Amino acid sequence: MSTLHVLSHSPFTDNRLTSCLRLLGAEDALLLCGDATYALRKDTAPFKALEAQTASLKLFVLDEDLAARDLTLPSWAESVDYPGFVTLSIRFDKVNTWL
Repeated sequence: MSTLHVLSHSPFTDNRLTSCLRLLGAEDALLLCGDATYALRKDTAPFKALEAQTASLKLFVLDEDLAARDLTLPSWAESVDYPGFVTLSIRFDKVNTWL
C-alpha cells in the first residue's frame, strides 16, 4: 500500500524528516511544504539526508512554499502546485501528515 508522507515543519527544529526517511517504503513518496522546504538548503544535514536517498526517493515540493523561501529545486525533486498536491493525494493509497 503506497503512502504520501507530508511534512510541513522545519527539519531544523525536530527529527520528523529523519524519522520519515527511515519509514519510507518503496512505493511511498514525500511531499515537503511549509517550513519543511528548508530541508532543501544546500550543504545542510537535511539536504544531504535527502540527497543520499535520491536513487529511491520520490520527492515532491510545493512550489509556492519553495518560491516563498527563495529556495532552488534540486534536479532530483519535482515541484507541484496545489492542484498537483490534490492529484498526489488521490494517487497514493494513504496520506500521512507528520503533525
